[in-house]
Amino acid sequence: MKKRLLVLLLLLPLCQLSAQMPSLKGKVTDKFGSPLVGAAVTEKFTSNRVFTNMDGEFEIRPTASHTTLVFTFVGFHIVEYFATPGMVVQLPEASTSLATVQIVGTRNLNRSATETPVAIDLIQIPQLTRSTAQVDLSQALQYIAPSFNANRQSGADGADHIDPVTLRGLGPDQTLVLINGKRRHQSSLVNIFGTRGRGNSGTDLNTIPLAAIERIEVLRDGASAQYGSDAIAGVVNIVLKSNIGESITNFHTGIYAKGDGLTMNANTHYGFRIGKTGNLNLTADYLTKAKTYRPVDLAQFPDSSPRTKFGEASTQNLNLFLNSSLPIGTNLELYAFGSINHRFTDAYAWSRTADSPRNVPEIYPNGFDPRIQSVVNDVSMAVGMKAQLGEWKADFSNTFGQNQFHYTVDGTVNASLGKTSPTKFDAGGFSLSQNVVNLTLNRLYKRIAEGLSVAVGSEFRLDTYQITAGEEASWKYYPNQLDRPGGAQGFPGFQPTNVLNKSRTNLGIFVDTELDLTRKFLISGALRFEHYSDFGSTLNGKFATRYKLSPAIMVRASVSSGFRAPSLPQIYFNSTFTNFVGGQAVDQVITSNQSALANAVGIPILKQETAQNLSAGFSIRPNRTFTLTADGYWVTIQNRIVLTGPFSDQDDIIGATLRTLRVGYAQFFTNALSTKTLGADVILTNTRQIGPGVLTTSLAANFNQMTLGGINTTDKLKDKKDVYFDEREKAFLLASAPKSKVNLTFDYLLNDFRINLRFVRFAAVDLVNFHLYDNAPKNYVDHYAPRLTTDLSMSYNILRQVSLTIGGSNLFDSYPTRHDPNYTETGGMYDAVQMGFGGRYLFAKLQARF
Repeated sequence: MKKRLLVLLLLLPLCQLSAQMPSLKGKVTDKFGSPLVGAAVTEKFTSNRVFTNMDGEFEIRPTASHTTLVFTFVGFHIVEYFATPGMVVQLPEASTSLATVQIVGTRNLNRSATETPVAIDLIQIPQLTRSTAQVDLSQALQYIAPSFNANRQSGADGADHIDPVTLRGLGPDQTLVLINGKRRHQSSLVNIFGTRGRGNSGTDLNTIPLAAIERIEVLRDGASAQYGSDAIAGVVNIVLKSNIGESITNFHTGIYAKGDGLTMNANTHYGFRIGKTGNLNLTADYLTKAKTYRPVDLAQFPDSSPRTKFGEASTQNLNLFLNSSLPIGTNLELYAFGSINHRFTDAYAWSRTADSPRNVPEIYPNGFDPRIQSVVNDVSMAVGMKAQLGEWKADFSNTFGQNQFHYTVDGTVNASLGKTSPTKFDAGGFSLSQNVVNLTLNRLYKRIAEGLSVAVGSEFRLDTYQITAGEEASWKYYPNQLDRPGGAQGFPGFQPTNVLNKSRTNLGIFVDTELDLTRKFLISGALRFEHYSDFGSTLNGKFATRYKLSPAIMVRASVSSGFRAPSLPQIYFNSTFTNFVGGQAVDQVITSNQSALANAVGIPILKQETAQNLSAGFSIRPNRTFTLTADGYWVTIQNRIVLTGPFSDQDDIIGATLRTLRVGYAQFFTNALSTKTLGADVILTNTRQIGPGVLTTSLAANFNQMTLGGINTTDKLKDKKDVYFDEREKAFLLASAPKSKVNLTFDYLLNDFRINLRFVRFAAVDLVNFHLYDNAPKNYVDHYAPRLTTDLSMSYNILRQVSLTIGGSNLFDSYPTRHDPNYTETGGMYDAVQMGFGGRYLFAKLQARF
């Protein structure tokens, strides 16, 4: 009996092997029957996945007799079918309907992303996140989209806690962000010190977890006439997941080669069915990241150590996201999506030495490193309905968003209080909210030429901006015999005189049309009128065209005007803070544009930025495996809003006014200059079968050249251009527009195995710092040479529902060029340029699908 049992146990694995389901073959094509190469075919609720070959054919071995296959391909809708032998699946292109999300850049309900007259990138996030080392949205886009830039900061106050992001080298506030086609609110932070986008506010992309995103559409063209203010550089539309009956859980852990920056990220996503065809998608994402330390090499710079704690901040970030839709009958759909984000960030400020007048030796006998802590609370909610009204499709919605930013300063001191000073202070903060009511009507006239699409609509927006004060000891100077300065060192709190609560309204009316004159020739035009309650009205337009020279070649071009109203933070932000010049701490004021101080020295009221956009390009697809697109652009912006350099109370023109108002240094928001940006985006992709697998190769590059016009000063300050917008500020602006970034990626797919190799080349960057040499002011140029980073990841389906990915980012441990910390903005050996200053990062990811 025991021998028989033993024989059965030995034969059981063979029985199981023989009982496996037979392989199933099929084919995937587009609507014209052309094969789609590299389309993913996944057994639902498992990690069992294969990819189509050069003929669009696939072969998969299901794990069950009755199963469902999920078909995905970039630029096409995701579809599901029961597995049947010899199945031929036609994927519909990502065009829009009542129940789907509109593609950014066109309101034509019959248009696909591949047919638009402007350049649009479609980035499939589920595919990206499996192979990338980045766990937040801004850094993921930094490495995948060449025209997109985001830099980690250190020693830059609030910018240490939020990554300023730019598109095509323009300002953070000149790119509009949408979620499911609805305007996303901006961060309440205005960048003021040692960072890109100085004087600008942008959208905090890291409040949006990668786990909640299905795809990202990047419109690389001016679109103010279509979508309104903030769309001068382009539009980023984030499309949320809307799947049903599938759970996806991910766990990521990684660490830098230096042994710091330990990162852990866990998220889960599930799509519930509501009724017969509705869905409720929920995402929870938690991220924790430790600080990094990149100390000064004292052997190379023995006399330079302005900061002993230089590195990236630590972060704890919790995101909750909801996306839901509920069709009611065939002519009505209700939808809602929203988010809650809570983030705590801890960043080291500049060091205070033991003998500094800003130190209290009785508390810190060896000096100290103050820490700026922030609590960011970000909430949003959109509700709306789509309806069929005769021949028109209507979309009515209300979208609310709010970003709150509150500071605490720890490990610090108010030196004017001496040894009685607390070491932790509530420093106050600010918040920005936005409420948007939108109505859009679309109609397609099929009998006019080859089709005329008309969209009309209106949008009403209410913006509110607030500043709240910190506790008294965080900002106040208490008279003392040693004449020590007041306020919390590292970040003096906001004072009662800084407190404000401002709001404004905006009404926009637009018309957006597209006409297919023939099946080859398309023209489109848009007009948008907007009226702001605080600065007036504007009218902007756009014209675009596309012509198919042949089935393989298409050319396109567009011309548009744009605008951007000054943000409420740019108009009203005001603060007294500590800055460093030549390694020395000084107190200075950033004053509201409409303050008595700004008026007294003749700073004009802010007005809108205006822009003109020209773009032209082509795409070539000679066969079904190779694609080349190239788009050139020329963007001029007048009256760009910037933050001036500091004016001293010793200034020979306005110094007396500053002394009268008891201000040592003052900076102002002003329309200081105009810029011209000339550039090009080039993208090549090729897919071919290598052995039993499929290799996809892509080369994506952005080339950019920004030139600055004359400085627009006031008559009173016409001889102060070197202070109004000096060489340091010019370098900051130009550094936001690197000369080039090139991304070369190889992605090899073989059944359960995937390997991804990526090279990114970052162009050189020059920054300028102002210092004293022999008591004479001079500029010191920090040149950061070009750098190449290499990323590698390997993924394998280790179980039916589980996949494992291991890899590394910046494998060869590349760092920016070293510089003397006395002559950098950050006080470390590196500024916030190119790929950052973290070095090699190693990671592992585990994904489970049920």
